[in-house]
Amino acid sequence: MIHSTAVISDKATLGNNVTVGPFSYVGDDVVIGDDCVLESHVVIKGPTTIGKRNRFFQFCSIGEECQDKKYAGEKTSLTIGDDNVFRESCTVHRGTVQDKGETILGSRNLIMINAHVAHDCVIGNDCILANNVSLAGHVHLGDFVIFGGGAAIHQFGKVGDHAFVGAGAIVLRDVPPYVMVNGIKNVAAGINSEGLRRRGFSSEEIMAVKRAYRVIYRDNNTVEEAIAKLAEQAEKFSGIEVLVGFLKHAERGIIR
Repeated sequence: MIHSTAVISDKATLGNNVTVGPFSYVGDDVVIGDDCVLESHVVIKGPTTIGKRNRFFQFCSIGEECQDKKYAGEKTSLTIGDDNVFRESCTVHRGTVQDKGETILGSRNLIMINAHVAHDCVIGNDCILANNVSLAGHVHLGDFVIFGGGAAIHQFGKVGDHAFVGAGAIVLRDVPPYVMVNGIKNVAAGINSEGLRRRGFSSEEIMAVKRAYRVIYRDNNTVEEAIAKLAEQAEKFSGIEVLVGFLKHAERGIIR
């Protein structure tokens, strides 16, 4: 399962049934879980810990030092969960000591061609980053977040669960859960109703999210006023409770 031209460090640990293709490189302090596949010309450096059944297509660069000029060679890390797919030429960098020192990706994410995940990012589960998406340093994504092609987000930005960022968007503020971002105008453009239906949200839950969106975006409330007005709904629907919790911690302000 290891091609003769691949280079595997003696300080790397590979699980069962791992495939490493031609001219790939696995460096020191890399741990790769069972049933992972590295196609040709994949580079993985450590400290990096990778779960099971991940697939890395050609020319991926995973666990490399970050591009932050403050980085001075500290031993920071990257942690990846299970069942992720990393397509051609995507890049994922390790963390920095200015944050928690760790970049984290959950499970079942799809990172498409030429996408970039910078240092100290935290990505949840079941997210999609389309071609040429760029996440700056310290960005946090919830679960089931989708970024359209060529979209980018400012450092320290946060995107909540089930949000959808349109292609080409330049996101400079936090994106609350369930919200869609217009990729041309970079403004909120309703809720991700179709995504919620596909993931099993009931009609009643989706309607509650729509009402909450009106409170935040249509009724001329400040964020603080919206939080207060949504308190009663948050007691009835866990999804609204998640939304209110996000608003309380949106330090960069929310996209409008």
